Amino acid sequence: MTAGEARWPVSVAVVLAIVLQLVLPTRLAITPVWLLPVLEVVLVVGLIVANPGRISRQSARIRIASLVLIAVISFANIWSAARLVRGLIRGTEGSDAGPLLATGAAIWFTNVVVFALWYWDLDRGGPAARANGIRPTPDFLFPQMQSPDLAPEHWEPGFVDYFYLSFTNATAFSPTDTLPLTRWAKMTMLAQSGVSLTTVALVIARAVNILK
Repeated sequence: MTAGEARWPVSVAVVLAIVLQLVLPTRLAITPVWLLPVLEVVLVVGLIVANPGRISRQSARIRIASLVLIAVISFANIWSAARLVRGLIRGTEGSDAGPLLATGAAIWFTNVVVFALWYWDLDRGGPAARANGIRPTPDFLFPQMQSPDLAPEHWEPGFVDYFYLSFTNATAFSPTDTLPLTRWAKMTMLAQSGVSLTTVALVIARAVNILK
């Protein structure tokens, strides 16, 4: 059992995702544009109040609220990504390369944050369950687990580790140093690679076409 990981890294990531949603063009967002961001802010504030500092408290309500928060952010980003891809295919999006690349980057980076949150909140039952050692069998195999002599005693992955996993999977389109062990982990990483590849390929292709 460990003291649990700090709350602030994941809170910063959620706030960043909310900000990126707000700066997207209105045509790509769910209307009214303030609805989902306000809901997300309410949920993240509630989670911070219910379990501030270090995340070690086991609570079904807190876990449900955390999963709902991630699901809402995911839905908003999927909506924006789908509308962007549809617009690119129909030729209604991307008249200017600069704004197009900025929009694509915002959706892509939010996608990285979203999948990092899913990995973080599902691996071995979530951060509180990991801190309390409830599920010893991991869903992801980190390098520190394979070489414990190279890590601090009782090392456990934190949000930053899952963010790195998500970022490398979104850029390499495949696992790098951390391997998925369970089927849900493999399928989730596969889905992220597919979304990332589609977004990057279409946005860059359209931008290059405009610049020509």
